[in-house]
Amino acid sequence: MKQDVRNRQDGSTEPSSAVPRSQRNDNFIDKSFTVMADLILKVLPTNRRSKEAFAYYRDGMSAQGDGEYAEALENYEEALKLEDDPNDRAFILYNMALVFTSNGDHQKALEFYDQVLELNGNMPQALNNMAVIHHHLGSLAEERGDTDESDRCFSRAAEFWGRAIRMAPNNYIEAQNWLKTSGRGSVDVYF
Repeated sequence: MKQDVRNRQDGSTEPSSAVPRSQRNDNFIDKSFTVMADLILKVLPTNRRSKEAFAYYRDGMSAQGDGEYAEALENYEEALKLEDDPNDRAFILYNMALVFTSNGDHQKALEFYDQVLELNGNMPQALNNMAVIHHHLGSLAEERGDTDESDRCFSRAAEFWGRAIRMAPNNYIEAQNWLKTSGRGSVDVYF
């Protein structure tokens, strides 16, 4: 099998895995995103540390999009070490929670979503995702015949969906329907 290498300025080569992911993207959309992100970073008046954090975040998003979750988490962790802005940290943590959800680690995902909301309480997408996880766990408990656990999980899902819908009333239509049909939503959620 031929190893993928890149030429260095001194004429030697190194494996492409040593190259930041953002410089290895093969598809047009990733390359376009990288070019635009680099332009924005050059124009925005921000410090070097924030720019490095964004580069790790961008590489994490690229790895996540390719299903390389371990690599994505490594990049997000590096971004968190560098990023000071609470809002930006919330988005890094949000993406980490998505990775944990994709890997089936629901409890870890919920912990990260809690951290997201501590930093930025105005992220209905985090509340929605927490509701989806609780609804999923409630369905699993229901299948096992554990009605107490399923009721607890469904109640948590209703709580999180209610909060998300209050923030973004035109979103989460399926959740609104579930709240109505299950009898778990209150009237104030829909207005």
